[in-house]
Amino acid sequence: MMRKLLITAVSIFCSGVLVAQENNSINITTTAVPFLRISPDARSGGMGDAGIAISPDANSVFYNQAKMPFASKPTAIGATYTPWLKEVADNMYLATLAGYHQLDQWQSVSASLRYFNAGDVSMVDYSGNKLQTVRPREFSFDLGYSRKLSDKIGLGIALRYISSKLVTGAVNGTSYKAGNAVAADLSAFYTGAGENGSGWTAGISLSNLGSKIGYTEDDDNKDFLPAGLGVGVAYTEVWNDDNKMTFTVQADKLLVPKVPLTLEEMPGYRNKSVVSGWFDSFDNNALQLAFGTEYIFKDQLYLRLGYNSKSYSYGNWQYVTAGAGVRFSTAMVNFSYLVPTGDKVNRNPLGNTVRLGFVVAIKK
Repeated sequence: MMRKLLITAVSIFCSGVLVAQENNSINITTTAVPFLRISPDARSGGMGDAGIAISPDANSVFYNQAKMPFASKPTAIGATYTPWLKEVADNMYLATLAGYHQLDQWQSVSASLRYFNAGDVSMVDYSGNKLQTVRPREFSFDLGYSRKLSDKIGLGIALRYISSKLVTGAVNGTSYKAGNAVAADLSAFYTGAGENGSGWTAGISLSNLGSKIGYTEDDDNKDFLPAGLGVGVAYTEVWNDDNKMTFTVQADKLLVPKVPLTLEEMPGYRNKSVVSGWFDSFDNNALQLAFGTEYIFKDQLYLRLGYNSKSYSYGNWQYVTAGAGVRFSTAMVNFSYLVPTGDKVNRNPLGNTVRLGFVVAIKK
């Protein structure tokens, strides 16, 4: 029970899982390691968190591995820093590092790292009595491979190791440990863009398909990873050599079953296999829809706007994003800002937060 309480507390910090509408509780679809659902880069963060179908860069490995052979530069590295719950805490953040290398014109390899620092969290029992202060830390490490099937279509796969350290040691007679899991992403990318970049692109991604994760020795008491299905399309209009604009739309669905509302249903939920959970997820209504635009001037100045809406079962966040990027030769600096919306219950933890990202590419 204590492990479940801690996971719930951390999930509140990481995912905003408690919402209400007209004083009625909503059954939110929750998962373990929710840091994997945080948009990991400043460029997509300025476009409503839509990144599956837009043009590839170093951070595309987080959204759609299949894009990497279509990147204009053979090698690139990106890093992003994202404060979390900045309005109430100074030591919570997500940091990411990603890079890829094209082996030839048909295939590429990549690696990426996400590190989430949840700050200091007070652990309490059901009566509200403080037990101890814990310092949750989580990270994931990926290795990816992607290949063109033709000049227009590519496929990608990424393998992921996940480590989640919420609390360790004995609490109320129960011994807790760091949770570990493995997962994979599968993705596809299509581009109908011409040589000048004008035209349609599309992508699809299945993410975090893997084992459950547990924090005790009890194999029957594990939690689902945030498996998801994402589909995106984008269109780029090139007006002239100096001006172009991209429009993108993306839909995402959590592929995990609903958490039961009663304790009597919990054993059946816990005993579900991962594959059964994917198929049972189609009645959880955990959906999000993102819209984004990016205006590019002389391939040096980038201005971005976006909007994202999540269903009640996904957390009930609706927010507007804005961002900018500046390119200096082979280096690029990106910023994004999330306009705060909603009340204190369902307000996005990234409200009033500026994300900062860097991308460095190597010329051909």
